Amino acid sequence: MQEFSDQMPSDLKMLPMVPIRDVVIFPFTKVAFKIGRPSSVKALEEAMAGSREIFLATQFDATVDEPTAREIYEIGTIGRILQAQRQENGQIKVVVEGRDRGSSVKVEQNSDGVFRALVRTLPSMEESGYQTDALLQKIQNLVEQLLRISPDVYTDALHTSLRGVSAAQISDSMASHLRITVPEKQKLLETLRVPARLQILIDILETEIEKRQLDRAIHARTKKQMDKHQREYYLNEQIKAIHKELGRKDEKAELDELKKKIEEAGMTAEAKEKALQEIARLEVMPPMSAESTVSRTYIEWLLNVPWKTRSEEVNDLKQAEETLNEDHYGLEKIKERILEFLAVRQLVKNPKGTILCFVGAPGVGKTSLGKSIARATGRKFVRLALGGVHDEAEIRGHRRTYIGALPGQIVQLMKRAGTVNPVILLDEVDKLGRDFRGDPSAALLEVLDPEQNHTFRDHYLDVDYDLSNVFFIATANVLHTIPPALQDRLEILHLSGYTEREKAEIAKRHLIPKQCENSGIEPEKVKFTDDGILEIIRHYTREAGVRNLEREIGACLRKIARKYVAADDKESFRVIIDAEKVRELLGIIRFRKQDIARKSEVGLVNGLAWTEVGGDVLQVEATLVDGKGEITLTGKLGEVMQESARAALTCVRSRAVELGIDPKDFREKDLHIHVPEGAIPKDGPSAGITIATAMVSALTRRRARHDVAMTGEITLRGKVLPIGGVKEKLLAAHRFGLKTIILSKENEKDLADIPEEVRDDLTIHSVDTIDEVLRYAIEPGGVEAKIETPQIWTDDRRVSEISANIE
Repeated sequence: MQEFSDQMPSDLKMLPMVPIRDVVIFPFTKVAFKIGRPSSVKALEEAMAGSREIFLATQFDATVDEPTAREIYEIGTIGRILQAQRQENGQIKVVVEGRDRGSSVKVEQNSDGVFRALVRTLPSMEESGYQTDALLQKIQNLVEQLLRISPDVYTDALHTSLRGVSAAQISDSMASHLRITVPEKQKLLETLRVPARLQILIDILETEIEKRQLDRAIHARTKKQMDKHQREYYLNEQIKAIHKELGRKDEKAELDELKKKIEEAGMTAEAKEKALQEIARLEVMPPMSAESTVSRTYIEWLLNVPWKTRSEEVNDLKQAEETLNEDHYGLEKIKERILEFLAVRQLVKNPKGTILCFVGAPGVGKTSLGKSIARATGRKFVRLALGGVHDEAEIRGHRRTYIGALPGQIVQLMKRAGTVNPVILLDEVDKLGRDFRGDPSAALLEVLDPEQNHTFRDHYLDVDYDLSNVFFIATANVLHTIPPALQDRLEILHLSGYTEREKAEIAKRHLIPKQCENSGIEPEKVKFTDDGILEIIRHYTREAGVRNLEREIGACLRKIARKYVAADDKESFRVIIDAEKVRELLGIIRFRKQDIARKSEVGLVNGLAWTEVGGDVLQVEATLVDGKGEITLTGKLGEVMQESARAALTCVRSRAVELGIDPKDFREKDLHIHVPEGAIPKDGPSAGITIATAMVSALTRRRARHDVAMTGEITLRGKVLPIGGVKEKLLAAHRFGLKTIILSKENEKDLADIPEEVRDDLTIHSVDTIDEVLRYAIEPGGVEAKIETPQIWTDDRRVSEISANIE
């Protein structure tokens, strides 16, 4: 009968465990190391108090201060503590002798963090015989070979390891001395079969011998470098002789040619000196070296950049004016500025560079105006798109120390232009980025400063380069994103939107011929009437520029092109595009002027706004409902606009008696102000008088005139303050068919910029106070406050008469 006992098997022991890092301890070796972790110190003290046996296992990650049991290798070494000495810093220096391999069957950790492990002893499987002897002989030969190649302390220690009693002892002792990684040593520790362990050691020793031999070969090659240079010189001389026989240029002839080009380039003294220094370096460099390629590229850049080549400028002002008028209709201020620039160039020998900045809505012709200026002045034209650029090196270039370094875009544009006086267009300067690589707008400060740009220094060229003859033109949609320091260096010219007449002229002179060419239709086969062009402008576009107008004209011509291709008689094919034909080609009307100015209502007032794409009309709605005297503001209004609405309310309350408003309404009614469209953010103080007028209309139950639009900031005392963007706002009102405009008296000076045909079509009232605004904007007499929803569809109306805004 089998007996059961709770006695622990002989091959299992419960021992204190210490996790060690950056070292693997093998049996048959003595190792000294320091213990500093409190939990490890306690485990050591426990072992010292007992049998002095301890289980040492390596942790996976040496950077972890307090590893868990899962972060420690399962197989380690059972060691005996030979010596333990406490040091001044609290650490304990321990000398341990490895006895046997062990595997942790179970690991426990008490509240103090001390590990105790149930360890099973793993005996080495030593297999005596020819195979083991042969492996040992191989290891001995490899160690002796390593000793011959590189005799040092390391190889001596490996040689000493061969004196072991058994193959297991030799393998463990050698594994302990090898300079290999911790995972590789752990693999050797976990390999129980001695022949397999010996085979791993052979592989490691063979790799080590290959490394040492490679080091010796490199050393020998370095030693013979002088002989190699002499050999190269001899071969280069032979190559020169061969090239001479074949009639090809040799290296010296190329360098002489470069020197000649440097002399003739017209460089500054500094640039010439730099170029000749690089030539001198090239002469002593091996032709195929990487450094010679860098030097040659640098010299080529210095030669390719223009130093004295100039475009012959147009001196005939009449010819320049004709060119500008031919390319662009309107824009009189811009054209005057260009002609002034040309006149000054004729009177002054060395005028400073000119830096203009065109600011305006998309599609008003900023970029094309730059090309026209270049043509009118007889200069080369190059363009740099700055939208999204966020690396300062794009402007100034990279230093030559970097691989693949190149000059910045300014120098590259000068090379492309090939003259020292081109027109450089810096497009979308308001959309420059900024990040950890630098601020390109700060790099532009030097480029665009007439006092500094005659000594512009690119990082790659590293010599002063004169940009004072360059005509710089920047373009932007808005100014607030351009840093103030950069704005200070620019001469700002505003390009406002076009009037209907200007758009019609632009369409006839430029857009229709261009789109005819793009559509492949001969211009004589298609004729747009004035009514047809105005129909597109009024009912299919609503913009400050002409970009969408060009698209719609292109859409009409594409449909005509399809009909022309399908036509049988192409010779007699003619099409007249009038208003009715436009509606047939482009479909349902997209915009209607009557949508804004339909009829007068209580609490509905037209305001004028400025946007990045030109002016616009905003309707402000005010409604009075039962409540507790609160005010509600909706329509995604900004902080400034909300404060403006509260100021307007206080102003209206202070005038309640004069306006005939019942004071109870402010306590018993809630006032709701809404500015459609609700998804579009709105801000600024210019809607102050519009909001105040809507409030008065709602509180007095009197209609606000539907044909009136207004803009101006309001104060608590009812003063109307001036605002900006007057031209864009009035052009927007004109586009929407609003005939009466109210603005601050201080804005009268801005009316000079309004085109005459727009001024003649508008009635403009300049006011000082809100009382004057109300006199012009509010109809006399009260009405019942009710909301009417206009019917937009009846059976007896044609599609072309529908007054809904359908997109």
